[in-house]
Amino acid sequence: MKTSKCLKHALNMVIHSKLRSWLTILGIVIGVGSVIAIMSLGEGLQQNMEAQMSGLGGDILTIYPGFSKSRIFRHEKVKSSSSGSQAAAQEIVLDWADVQALKGIPDLELIDTNIRGNAQIYYLGKSGSVTLTGVDQKVWSKITTTELRDGRMLGPADMNVIVIGARLADNYFDKPLGINKMVNIEDKAFRIVGILDDSSNSIIMPLQMAYTVLDDKENGVYDSIVVKIKNEDELDYVIEKIEHKLMMIRHVTEKNRDFSVSSSKQFQEMKSEMLGSMTLFLTAIAAVSLLVGAVGIANTMFTSVLEKTKEIGIMKAIGARNKDILLIFLLNAGLIGLVGGLIGVLLGVALSGFVPMLMGGMPMSRGGVTTVVSMESVVLALSVAVIIGVISGVVPAYNGSKLKPVDALRYE
Repeated sequence: MKTSKCLKHALNMVIHSKLRSWLTILGIVIGVGSVIAIMSLGEGLQQNMEAQMSGLGGDILTIYPGFSKSRIFRHEKVKSSSSGSQAAAQEIVLDWADVQALKGIPDLELIDTNIRGNAQIYYLGKSGSVTLTGVDQKVWSKITTTELRDGRMLGPADMNVIVIGARLADNYFDKPLGINKMVNIEDKAFRIVGILDDSSNSIIMPLQMAYTVLDDKENGVYDSIVVKIKNEDELDYVIEKIEHKLMMIRHVTEKNRDFSVSSSKQFQEMKSEMLGSMTLFLTAIAAVSLLVGAVGIANTMFTSVLEKTKEIGIMKAIGARNKDILLIFLLNAGLIGLVGGLIGVLLGVALSGFVPMLMGGMPMSRGGVTTVVSMESVVLALSVAVIIGVISGVVPAYNGSKLKPVDALRYE
């Protein structure tokens, strides 16, 4: 029997058992649709994260006081004693000695020292608390990854000038702040020379001026040190050199390390791995419905074999071979999987359009999430649907092909 004729018989079996076939197809539709929607969400989140992280600079490293294996950095308190006196709490800090040690590493191109704190800003009789960062203005413009919207960056000779975030400029006060506007920060006057292209309320000012504004900061002590390496491909090697150098100068070992080195590239890899694991887990849950659909196909095929027993006997009596009967039922199962897969893909594409609206308030969705239905995921889903259909139909199709013509003709 020709393959085209086998396919025609298989198609007739699907058409003439409409309700049962469509109930079986429904299980495949739900499974494929769920898998497509989840995979498109995972792909969209991945691209969203890469877009956010690409501007952070893979060649930028940040050194913090305090050590945390989870890379959630914070200042820690340690106990120290001197001359038998009562132990006092001493804050772990980064200072001028650490910077000098870093300058001895030839792999570093730039070194920026930062301090941070909250300060009161006053403008036209209104006030508010904002985050203030003091930077080394000689290198900050060369090391920062944030773009300017208006004005200019801080220059080497700048003192009483600041660069502010876009939200602070546009929405913080009743009237927007612009270039060359004067504001008071902790009773000191500053002129705005630049507005960042971001959505922050932050203020960037020269480091020495920040020390005069933030009373709790000690001159020569830093909240973080930001370095730019010369070769991004040697990131891990440079991190090891920095850690070794700082452990020597700070007289610590791996067991009592009191500083942390982080990079946006490492953070991106860690976040990407977590996102991939989450997507895989959700896809596995959605795939359970595909297994339910496979059981439905197997059940439908067993029923079809019983219903078509007499027809099988007639076909065998007029010359149909066992492999012809086997092929007919396998094609029937494959068609059920294919139809379910095609409708499931359409359902998945439709669902992927609604998922971002449901995720609007989630942290991972900040900045907007767009789902991406890739051709690879569509081909994969369709292939799995057809394969599941064929595999589910193997046993009943084999049983049907092994029926003896005489027994099949006698079956009522």
